[in-house]
Amino acid sequence: MARVAVIGGGISGLGTALMLGRRGHRVTLFEQDARQAGEDLDRDFFHWKRPRIPQAVQPHSLLAPVRTVLRTETPDVYADLLARGAREYHEFDWFGEHPQHRAGDEDLVTLRTRRIVLEAALASAVRREATVEVRQGCRVSALAIEEGRPARVTGVRVGAETHHADLVVDTAGRRSPVPGWLIAAGCRPPVVDSHRTGIAYLCRWYRLRAEGPRDPGRVKTGSSAPFALAGVFPSDNGTFAVNLVLSTGDPTRGALTDPAVFEAAARLFPATAAWLDLDPEPLSAVLPMAGLDNRWTALADDGGPVVTGLVNAGDSLIHTNPTSGHGVSLGLRVAQHIATRADEIAADPVKYHSWTAQSLRPWFDGQVAADRATGQRLAESSPLSDRRAAAVGACAFDDPVVMRARAQVRHLVRPADEAYGTDEVDRHVTAWLAAHPDFTPKHDGPTREEWGAHVVELRRPVRPARL
Repeated sequence: MARVAVIGGGISGLGTALMLGRRGHRVTLFEQDARQAGEDLDRDFFHWKRPRIPQAVQPHSLLAPVRTVLRTETPDVYADLLARGAREYHEFDWFGEHPQHRAGDEDLVTLRTRRIVLEAALASAVRREATVEVRQGCRVSALAIEEGRPARVTGVRVGAETHHADLVVDTAGRRSPVPGWLIAAGCRPPVVDSHRTGIAYLCRWYRLRAEGPRDPGRVKTGSSAPFALAGVFPSDNGTFAVNLVLSTGDPTRGALTDPAVFEAAARLFPATAAWLDLDPEPLSAVLPMAGLDNRWTALADDGGPVVTGLVNAGDSLIHTNPTSGHGVSLGLRVAQHIATRADEIAADPVKYHSWTAQSLRPWFDGQVAADRATGQRLAESSPLSDRRAAAVGACAFDDPVVMRARAQVRHLVRPADEAYGTDEVDRHVTAWLAAHPDFTPKHDGPTREEWGAHVVELRRPVRPARL
């Protein structure tokens, strides 16, 4: 069994440490933040300042791989997650009555919860695991590296102390210092592929009132305008987030940090208006997040691994813009892969790097392409023009066959061209179009003029009356 050092105690780090420990490996988890998620979820979520993890307070939908990995590897964590308030939502719940079951349908489930709930459940399990030592408030300052071709990482350094390990796993996130340490040590640089998205997010959290309705009924959770997207993220314990997405260059973006302006703008979209009409209790300020990119960091190049004894996982390996919610899913998939092959990876990481390129890189490339198109469309306020593509999206909410394909893409089961490219889906979309001959692609959100009237006018300073 291997001695493993894990750098970073976020979701990927906690999951990796827990799964490794339950397979008998001796794991030490190093996390520089002295605080960890505990029992007071609201306090931890709303009042824990975590500037290194801006996505911590943004809304999440945990996709099928999260549920599948947790149920397989750590069923106690999954049970704890539900006990803390996370809720299962099957994609076919939209129809009320599910269609005839097909293999794989059982996995098309979203976990509706804030990120902090999963983090708390994982942290609790890690604390109970005898094979895992957690060094909270302990910052790794460097790697211990032996010279060679390639060099080998033999542990981590914390101040003057060296902690020896057969394998070091970097889960320090998108701002991981590990690539810099490798370059400073004279190793070949990691291969970084980074793409700025040009997209900005703003969200605000609410809680449904105890005496009121729990949801608005059969209402879609997303709406769009040519220049903006709006969405609702139903979550745990009666909470939900309203989210607006714009181009980083949109001149009205700054105005939306005003809660009154944000809510007025959100009410221009059917999806978010339906939830705000429930008169929920506001729980937060408007929380912006920008400066986003999609980044792939490979610790291998055409010459092979740049170093042995070290692999990266989570956002240190693949960081994607959160539009599709891939981060936690891919992080736990990688954690499971490392845990099941730790001894092999510690001896030689070549197969690990090949697996990440084959299994994860296609999702990264797909996100880059999608974000490029979305960023351009929002910046240019482009109207919808592809009638059949728009019909696929609309048809999914009427037809379980097309909804299944949509869910398979969303939950990382099949790529879009494969899921939508079947004869069956083509027939169903064609039939839907025939039944809706007047269908025209259009946005359900506001025009730019309506947006300006609510957003710009609300922020226009009021001049004092002349005496």
